[in-house]
Amino acid sequence: MLARVWSASIVGIDAVKVGVEVDVSGGLPGIIVLGLPDSAVQESKERVKATLKNAGFAFPMRKIVINLTPADLRKEGPCFDLPISVGVLAASEQVSTELLGDYLFLGEVSLDGSLRPVAGVLPIAAAAHKMGITGLVVPADNAQEASLVEGLAVYAFKNLADVADFLNNPGRYKPEQLDNTVETLHGTSLHGADLKDVKAQAHGRRALEIAAAGGHNLIFVGPPGSGKTMLARRLPSILPPLSFAEALEVTRIHSVAGLLKNRGSLVCDRPFRSPHHSASGPSLVGGGTFPRPGEISLSHLGVLFLDELTEFKRDVLEFLRQPLEDGFVTISRTRQSVMFPAQFTLVASTNPCPCGYYGDTIQQCTCSPRQREQYWAKLSGPLMDRIDLQVAVNRLKPEEITQQPTGESSVTVRERVQQARDRASQRFENEPHLRCNAQMQSRHLQKWCKLDDASRNLLEGAIKKLGLSARASDRILKVARTIADLAGDENLQAHHVAEAIQYRTIDRMH
Repeated sequence: MLARVWSASIVGIDAVKVGVEVDVSGGLPGIIVLGLPDSAVQESKERVKATLKNAGFAFPMRKIVINLTPADLRKEGPCFDLPISVGVLAASEQVSTELLGDYLFLGEVSLDGSLRPVAGVLPIAAAAHKMGITGLVVPADNAQEASLVEGLAVYAFKNLADVADFLNNPGRYKPEQLDNTVETLHGTSLHGADLKDVKAQAHGRRALEIAAAGGHNLIFVGPPGSGKTMLARRLPSILPPLSFAEALEVTRIHSVAGLLKNRGSLVCDRPFRSPHHSASGPSLVGGGTFPRPGEISLSHLGVLFLDELTEFKRDVLEFLRQPLEDGFVTISRTRQSVMFPAQFTLVASTNPCPCGYYGDTIQQCTCSPRQREQYWAKLSGPLMDRIDLQVAVNRLKPEEITQQPTGESSVTVRERVQQARDRASQRFENEPHLRCNAQMQSRHLQKWCKLDDASRNLLEGAIKKLGLSARASDRILKVARTIADLAGDENLQAHHVAEAIQYRTIDRMH
């Protein structure tokens, strides 16, 4: 007898419907899996055989052919264990086949018949709803994650025996009723860090506020112990909370990557990723035989913090150039090409030289000009062009170290950031793809960043003196637009442009 069960496979952060066809016929006993299965799927035939026996079902000692369609799509992971088990039971007439065409099955099976959670349930649930699937059958630990998609009936079970009983007696079961309200987003965490803990560093605090309000990339340069990392780690605490749609978008990426620790809970905090400087290029942008999101996609709508930027390999940093400009990254392989979103705010910190004390007023630098030149050569001109705010952080004075912090708290600063973003959102009401000022294109600058004569002369002088590129000058305008939003001004003025220019004045010491 032939039975067909529906499942799904992840491609990028989207899902593709997969048919699991099981044929039980005469012949020598054995199981054959077709349809480009990977090792985990090939191994599932042994897991399913042991699971059915241990769960109290009769395993058909006949020839079993399992075909995964479409045949040209590579299938991977243990999520096909449950649909294969159901298919074998249906083909051997141990469960009813009436519901198989309306439901989609996902889950890994243990040898004792219990169901284990799998990754990527949220994007699969979203895709199933668009496909017109009536309901989703998942392990109990995936129930809340799947229920984040409205309009989809989710049935969750702890073992295979309950799934079989559901197929034979569907009237006994009701879909999961879980509370996934938007209010869960309002408790945005400060990641244990508050801006009020920072002593002095008014210039760095101001740069953080501008970066948060406009989504601008930022680099801190200063001697050891000046507070660069402390400032950078407080950026998430002043970012506005994720909207429900944004939280779903971020949660989908973490679900695909298998990083959803509390399955079913939305990722309500903006991501903050801080890879070590030994990270490889593929670990940053994503990759693998079956492409998975990298650090830049895991920090989507959040912050990617690169501490000790000049310790990263130059070729690794060059991987960031295209995502910083486009807001997405495309991973191409022989069999498939997938696109991952990567709209993140880059925050970096570095010392000014190998010893760390070039330009310091207290300790003398011991590096030669040649050493400093080689040190900064890791940061190419095109990469620095894409960093809007370049801030020098000086070492604190003795009296500043001993005094109590007197700066504003993250909550206060975040209110101003939210107001500035609200002003930007009103401008972008007819541009749904724009989330913040940093994403504006040239046509947007011509419309919303018009310069008067004083501002134009100021910008032209900076371009000549600093040797700025066209991209760098555009980013000055974007920063000036954010500064004006923070001040509540509709039009750009000369002092907005002047403040934006000062964030481009770090000598790259080539």
